[in-house]
Amino acid sequence: MLCEGWQVSPSVALRPEPFGALAYHFGNRRLTFLKRPQLVTVVRSLADHPDVEAALTAAGIPASQWPTDVRALAALADGDMIRRVDTAPAGEGAST
Repeated sequence: MLCEGWQVSPSVALRPEPFGALAYHFGNRRLTFLKRPQLVTVVRSLADHPDVEAALTAAGIPASQWPTDVRALAALADGDMIRRVDTAPAGEGAST
């Protein structure tokens, strides 16, 4: 996950809260609490960085905390709150 690009799912809205944020998925109606403002910063900035590692670094998250944040991001991915960015150029992988 650290070396992959991710973004917030287009069906998800993030609402700031004093504890962090609420993430609501309009498709599956899942509501998730992001309880750390630093994680909210990472999630909001995922699309601005080539991979999770860059997003964590840019947010100033210490490397010692990365395993916790990667687990949280993996849980968000399991709920379709975030999605992997397809970085393959158009037409690549298509058989001819």
